[in-house]
Amino acid sequence: MPATGFQLFKDQQRSNWVRMRTLVALRWFAIVGQIAAIFVAVQVLDLQLEVGLATLVIMVSVIANLVSIYVYPENKRLSETEATLWLVFDLAQLGLLLFLTGGLNNPFAMLLLAPVTIAATVLRLINTVFLGLTAVTITTAISRYSLPITDADGVVLLLPALFQFGFWAAVLISLVFLSLYARQVTTEMHAMGEALLATQHALSREQKLTDLGGVIAAAAHELGTPLATIKLVSSELMEELENHPELLEDAQLIGAQADRCRDILQSMGRAGKDDLMLRKAPVEAVVREAAEPHLHRGKSVAFQIAPAEGARLNQPVISRRPEIIHGLRNLIQNAVDFSKSEVTVALSWTQDQITVQISDDGNGFPQSVLGRIGDPYVRRRRLSEDVANRPGYEGMGLGLFIAKTLLERSGAKLAFSNRRRHGHASWTGHPTGGAIVEVIWPRNALLDDADWNSAPLGENQKFDL
Repeated sequence: MPATGFQLFKDQQRSNWVRMRTLVALRWFAIVGQIAAIFVAVQVLDLQLEVGLATLVIMVSVIANLVSIYVYPENKRLSETEATLWLVFDLAQLGLLLFLTGGLNNPFAMLLLAPVTIAATVLRLINTVFLGLTAVTITTAISRYSLPITDADGVVLLLPALFQFGFWAAVLISLVFLSLYARQVTTEMHAMGEALLATQHALSREQKLTDLGGVIAAAAHELGTPLATIKLVSSELMEELENHPELLEDAQLIGAQADRCRDILQSMGRAGKDDLMLRKAPVEAVVREAAEPHLHRGKSVAFQIAPAEGARLNQPVISRRPEIIHGLRNLIQNAVDFSKSEVTVALSWTQDQITVQISDDGNGFPQSVLGRIGDPYVRRRRLSEDVANRPGYEGMGLGLFIAKTLLERSGAKLAFSNRRRHGHASWTGHPTGGAIVEVIWPRNALLDDADWNSAPLGENQKFDL
């Protein structure tokens, strides 16, 4: 799903994640706490409160819960409007109870933060702002108007004016801070969850393509002999039917269709093969396979294959794992998309590690997102100059996140940077000469060459499709 589509889906469906049963349970907990607080205040601390009116307000919450239980099914999930109205109800009930019990002189006024914090995690921004403004209004109202609390001697319990103002300011600041904090954390968690789901879909798709390629390769192998026989027989028939034009045409058609079947199977088999002999391949073959879909898109893709300087080692043989192929393919696609004319894929290896460096001659990564590449949906914070540098492209968020996640899953570490142009002594303030992505695997994270050379392969396995 595109990032923009995900954002729209997320904003429209956030409230549908909350069950009515969850709010009912929280409200029961609040009711028990309110009853306990009034009981302790009256019976233990001997404070004078409007117990009758306070009890009536609490009973309203009890009735609301009973109605919710008997009217709605247990699995009822709240719509945006329903969730907003229920949270407004909770705010109003708590605000009225605080009005009857001292207003901001009551330390339980901090509980006004709870409904707004819940709204920040489950509602759209506009409804969260509405709940926040409602809480601010209630807080300000009960700071000015409330019924007093008196002790056994009739002394009114009041905070000094300065402390009341400080408490009011603290509640308002807490409302804003906790709402922003809860919303930001929740949004990032949901974005990461959706991005990881997209990663799993991408890996599953790559695995299915690989398996399908194996079926095609097996079919091509099994059909090779009968197709060759048909071709041979049709050739012999054409020689014998030279004096029978009406039959010769049929024999030629048989031969042409046999050739066509061979070509179709060969072209379909290029997608991938699951023969055990081809499950492992030199690392160069894996890199070239990843780059193959982007070799003919109007940009030059050059390969530099060599061991690292000073290393005299044979080329490593690694597993053709779907996450490696898909991750490298995504990085190469990004380089081809943003290059001007040339992309370079440099492969090197040492005794301890294997390195693939993908670079292009484009404008490089935007400076505003360079430090956050690999996070999903970073395109939301792009600057206007970034859009000008890469017109018509929404960003590198989800695609690079998927590539980075898949490659890290295989044991790789990724580094993103920009190359400075020749003649510049520093990076600061100068145009870059293209993006560079470096993927480094510890050699032991991939296939051990000794095991590959010595271990028996066994029999090819049938696909269970």
